Amino acid sequence: MEALKQGSDALFILLGGIMVLAMHAGFAFLELGTVRKKNQVNALVKILVDFSVSTVVYFAVGYGVAYGTHFFVGAEQLAARNGYELVRFFFLLTFAAAIPAIISGGIAERARFYPQLIATAVIVGFVYPFFEGIAWNQHFGVQALIKSLTGTEFHDFAGSVVVHALGGWLALPAVLLLGARSNRYRKDGAMSAHPPSSIPFLALGAWILVVGWFGFNVMSAQTLDKISGLVAVNSLMAMVGGTLAALAFGKNDPGFVHNGPLAGLVAVCAGSDIMHPLGALVVGGVAGAVFVVMFTLTQNKWKIDDVLGVWPLHGLCGTWGGLAAGIFGSKALGGLGGVSFGAQLIGTLMGVTWAVLMGFVVYGALKMTMGLRLTQEEEFEGADRSIHRIGATPEHEVNW
Repeated sequence: MEALKQGSDALFILLGGIMVLAMHAGFAFLELGTVRKKNQVNALVKILVDFSVSTVVYFAVGYGVAYGTHFFVGAEQLAARNGYELVRFFFLLTFAAAIPAIISGGIAERARFYPQLIATAVIVGFVYPFFEGIAWNQHFGVQALIKSLTGTEFHDFAGSVVVHALGGWLALPAVLLLGARSNRYRKDGAMSAHPPSSIPFLALGAWILVVGWFGFNVMSAQTLDKISGLVAVNSLMAMVGGTLAALAFGKNDPGFVHNGPLAGLVAVCAGSDIMHPLGALVVGGVAGAVFVVMFTLTQNKWKIDDVLGVWPLHGLCGTWGGLAAGIFGSKALGGLGGVSFGAQLIGTLMGVTWAVLMGFVVYGALKMTMGLRLTQEEEFEGADRSIHRIGATPEHEVNW
């Protein structure tokens, strides 16, 4: 029976890892559909190469930073318990690699390729796992301190703060240091249109992310005996809440409609294991509204050129999710309890502060040493031809 349990747990978390790996295709197609045609190839290449760099760095360094273990032992030892520790690494790697995938959408269309890969290595090797270890592995006694102050530990079941808020708030300094895309905002205050290249690809990316997200949330239990249908249904309710709110606040705009479910899912991650489904519906609805309102303010009023809106989508909705777990996870609102708003506030603020600080450190250092941005000529030509020497439809372009 023990062997069966070990095998089942390994298979369970492996399937979760595969589902979240598929989400990276969603990140790729969401970015491909949102950017202009001359940057589509770059969007696809970035996500795949970022994931590859993340794998090597998280295997060699990041996993050890977060969990105090390493894989530099014999294969016989690694294969113990059906290789559970290895597939657990695979599953958690897909979370870590989501950070550069999130950032990629914010800095799209004008960022240099190799400086971003260096940033990926630093973020996945140290910045992300440092906070991951605090939130999920009791590092430095921080959780014990929060519990002594508030009565409960900081609760983030599937990463509203640890993954999404961290990624979104890391992206904000990168976007600010890069500056807006050329001709995005004119001197007279007007904003020139940079329309998405493909609504169908944008929608495909959103759908792939939505489906994979049920692995992201449900498989965060990490063992089969801890699986909860509550997590699945709460994720579903938050998804539809975000969709409907984005539809209403976004006035039928398809870009908002397809990002709405993602906003809801970002927000529900933290408390998906403790909320009532109706609470999850509200959390998702608020997140969908937050995304539409803040994306509009960011782009139109504040003139922050966050191409995919990753700061409002992941940064702000992830922050809301961390706080919402302390509200809707309480027994007073139908939740399972065991959380407090004070603990959620402290943990969330810690994550946001760490992300903003390290975002400016990492991208500021790269800007001063290597430069972050394509030249004006390269940006005008597009990242596809400037970096990869080929466009998205080469045969058509040659014939034309």
